[in-house]
Amino acid sequence: MSVTATRTPVLSAEGVTVRIGGRVLLDAVDLDVHAGEVLALVGPNGAGKSTLLGVVAGDTQPESGRTLLDGTDLRRWRLGDLARRRALLTQANSVAFPFTVREVVAMGRAPWAALPEGDDDEVIIEESLAATDTSHLRSRTFPTLSGGEKARASLSRALAQRAGILLLDEPTAAVDLRHQEIVLELARAVADDGGAVVVVLHDLELAAAWSDRLVMISDGRIRAEGPPEEVLTADLVEEVYQQPVLVHRHPVTGDLLVTPDRRRVRTTRTPAEPAFGVALESSLVKEFS
Repeated sequence: MSVTATRTPVLSAEGVTVRIGGRVLLDAVDLDVHAGEVLALVGPNGAGKSTLLGVVAGDTQPESGRTLLDGTDLRRWRLGDLARRRALLTQANSVAFPFTVREVVAMGRAPWAALPEGDDDEVIIEESLAATDTSHLRSRTFPTLSGGEKARASLSRALAQRAGILLLDEPTAAVDLRHQEIVLELARAVADDGGAVVVVLHDLELAAAWSDRLVMISDGRIRAEGPPEEVLTADLVEEVYQQPVLVHRHPVTGDLLVTPDRRRVRTTRTPAEPAFGVALESSLVKEFS
């Protein structure tokens, strides 16, 4: 799927622990990220995926452990150099002021100001808009966009940084089917050009289709790591997500599919256990009777 990943990681987390309010969000986690690969972080809500992404981005300081970028502790990197080496797309996709989409994307070029690379700003901004299918939105103010349009415009900004490492937190969460594919095609292209991509995804089928390596996280710990077909086993997915699933191949494309096994869910409910709708109706009757 991709160029061969280098053996020496460009980004590493070593023994990273994050604790907030007495709760352990990450527990002695190790992670290596290589050039030439798309690495997907998967796991249930609250597993620690976004926290780990924030740690390797340098936005979240761990209680213990460290993160290395190109072999140097992130704490020793200057902010400008860090912004030119890695780009981060968060879940928020929020802009406080009514900047246009083009102005938001142009912010991605700020780390290159006053450097020779800044001479290409205009071309790179237009290329980044076109790559995410947002050129037609360039004059719209950011707050007027839909959630999916904001996500794509924010990705354009990250692409405009032209950093070798791309860190994406749920870039497809609010995005329609066509643009989900476009977003992950872009991630794939960055890796194929020798960059490194770490992407947090909830859709296991998208993760399997576009990543070289999966890291499954549960309760702040890495439960499995490897090629998608090795990580996405029915037993492990069921254990981690507490949901019976079927894992199989698409009969036409051969893609790895993970679907809920609803037969088992329906048969495991006891007769005395009400469905949500029944329980809700019963509570409303009691409330207003």
